[in-house]
Amino acid sequence: MEKGKIKLHHKSLIHQGRVFKLFREDITLPNGLRMHMDVIRHPGAAAIVALRDTDSVVLLRQYRYAAGQYLWEVPAGTLSPGEPPLECAKRELREETGFEAGHWEELGRIVPLPAYSDETIYIFLAQDLRETSQELDRDEILEVHLVALADVDSMILDGQIKDSKTISSLTLARLWLAKAGPRTPV
Repeated sequence: MEKGKIKLHHKSLIHQGRVFKLFREDITLPNGLRMHMDVIRHPGAAAIVALRDTDSVVLLRQYRYAAGQYLWEVPAGTLSPGEPPLECAKRELREETGFEAGHWEELGRIVPLPAYSDETIYIFLAQDLRETSQELDRDEILEVHLVALADVDSMILDGQIKDSKTISSLTLARLWLAKAGPRTPV
């Protein structure tokens, strides 16, 4: 086996959920160790840092059953089959928040659970927001809030914001804005 390559011998579907599939994969690692790995195969997602103006960001206070609590989050959602990440971001922003954006920037990508999942989250900055109608899914329990950008860091540091995609997204947005500066609406 070539150094740095992993060999997949066999994989079997353990569970197919609504959003992801769980596989048991028989592999040989680059160091020659043969082992079984349980891997979540996920279609990917898009997350959005939506700036209402230069001083406020749209955040959701969303109930998450698995976590057993409400969490502060940026709008986000799972990619549909064949859907480009930007189209997913536009759809999720509209459905979850009732906003559309006139300007979009891709800020980066994160892999939140690399030890056991292939999920990639594409992170976008949305600016020049305008109101439209919210279209929540039946299982979405959330409130839309405008939060001062000046308060975001303290919300992260004191543990109010603990969702990893949200912390990553807000950090990438802050770095991008420091470099590029906020866009002035046309």
